[in-house]
Amino acid sequence: MRTRAAVCRAFGKPLRVETVELADPGPGEVLIRTAACAICHSDIFYVDGAWGGDLPAVYGHEAAGVVEAVGEGVTRLKPGDHVVATLIRNCGFCPACAEGAPVFCEEVFPLDRATPLHDEDGKPIVHGLRTGAFAEAMVVDQSQAVAIPKDVPLDSAALIACGVLTGMGAVVNTAGVKAGSSVVVIGCGGVGLNSIQGARLAGASPIIAVDIEPLKLAAAREFGATETINAKSEDVAERVKALTGGRKADWVFVTVGVKGAAEQGASLMKRNGATVLVGMPPSGVLATIDPGYLAADGQKILGSKMGSARPAIDVPMIVRLYREGRLKLDELISGRYRLESINEAIASSRSGAALRNVILF
Repeated sequence: MRTRAAVCRAFGKPLRVETVELADPGPGEVLIRTAACAICHSDIFYVDGAWGGDLPAVYGHEAAGVVEAVGEGVTRLKPGDHVVATLIRNCGFCPACAEGAPVFCEEVFPLDRATPLHDEDGKPIVHGLRTGAFAEAMVVDQSQAVAIPKDVPLDSAALIACGVLTGMGAVVNTAGVKAGSSVVVIGCGGVGLNSIQGARLAGASPIIAVDIEPLKLAAAREFGATETINAKSEDVAERVKALTGGRKADWVFVTVGVKGAAEQGASLMKRNGATVLVGMPPSGVLATIDPGYLAADGQKILGSKMGSARPAIDVPMIVRLYREGRLKLDELISGRYRLESINEAIASSRSGAALRNVILF
């Protein structure tokens, strides 16, 4: 089928809205008519060439839409279903999936071997982040799509696919934060605010938000932070010590992909504490951490990919919390844009002013 998509043809250049060819869904695959796709900083890093890769490509991976067609063997979804579409493609049977870690699935899928996207001359276009959701329609493996109730707004539901799964999951799944634990969250964008929500739901106290943008710190309060620190005007280390009785934090979540933030995070955890690295910097960025202190103080540094998410379990749980009024989604949306204005939406996200901008179709 022919569909319109925002195509990246040169790193660091504006995206071009073009008509592309999208293959019909194959066995185990679904065709989804995209309703909304939020802009994640991972998309921006890829557009900038920070992680390399092949071009041309269609990025976008934080999406929701309506199932239009299903391939042979699809049993969990049917046309008309409203779905959240993630980049997590999983078989359910490999060692990683059997261990409950579908984000590390070892299976190679047909969509990994051949892109469903081509230009009008038949030349392949990369299926960016396994989703290609900066487009009016997308083809994904059935494991990537989770059905949701039709009363959940699809622009808000799109945020679940990455920002909420990643931020909240880092706290709930990767770290398993317990009630009463002290938490610091560095970065109060879309992912950081969801780490704050996760800490609130886990019963953490205090929940300390760190950022340099006053508006984001104000948002952090609304999402559950009990304390905020402006890293531009305050001594973060001293404030964290003061707020934790001099012990520093049980858990530090670094939700921005910045070298300095990773180093700062490691300095804010207590003895026997842990730092969780959630935000991913460009390739080649190295942080310096003294391993002697880690060993002597029994500290831990953990990576958290996509919040250690299990979409089939986590998406329905998040939707339930949203419908019960216990988790915010609507308030995460800073701006809504049409596909033709995607470069404007990316510029706004890049500036740090937005929580989450969403492309509507």
